[in-house]
Amino acid sequence: MMRTERACTWCEGDMPLTARSDALTCSVRCRVASHRAAKRNTLPAELTTRDRWIRRSAAKVPLTVAGMAASSTNPRTWSTHEDATASTAGVGLGFVLSDVDDIVCLDLDHCLNPLTGRLTPWAAAIVRDAGATYVEVSPSGDGLHIWGRADVRQGRRIRRPDGTAVEIYGTGRYIAMTGHRHGNAPSILADLSTVVAKLTA
Repeated sequence: MMRTERACTWCEGDMPLTARSDALTCSVRCRVASHRAAKRNTLPAELTTRDRWIRRSAAKVPLTVAGMAASSTNPRTWSTHEDATASTAGVGLGFVLSDVDDIVCLDLDHCLNPLTGRLTPWAAAIVRDAGATYVEVSPSGDGLHIWGRADVRQGRRIRRPDGTAVEIYGTGRYIAMTGHRHGNAPSILADLSTVVAKLTA
């Protein structure tokens, strides 16, 4: 039987896919580029079109795309999403929250079972109240970041009786991004004003 050679799904080049029978790309470079593009496509345009991206270290230290120290309050250390995604500094991406708009993030600690994907009841209630908005799994694998819009000028940390916490941020902070969408969360930012008011009441 004659073998049919397939083109790389990323670069569409002429190099045959000989590494594995189920290979879709012709090289590690194309595979990484394809993976990054897939992650990028899950993020809301409200985030990717703002030049407030940084890199981060494994210890969550903010970095510029060149690998130098970045700051969540210094716009000169931020970059476009495209440049931050292309950079190899650190281990991942971060998005800076700023008072120039009303983008906020609710950070839910220790609420997700990484093996089953099940949420704790309190977290499930917050996700339900948030409605159709972008939610991603945090770098730890057992937390959630709920993204949306609300007027939050000062961060809040709300400790729960079980020792977990909900943090609410709108400015002066950066949030570690994973691109790992939770469930069927859409790539849009909803109004979270009611949710924030309920949590801070």
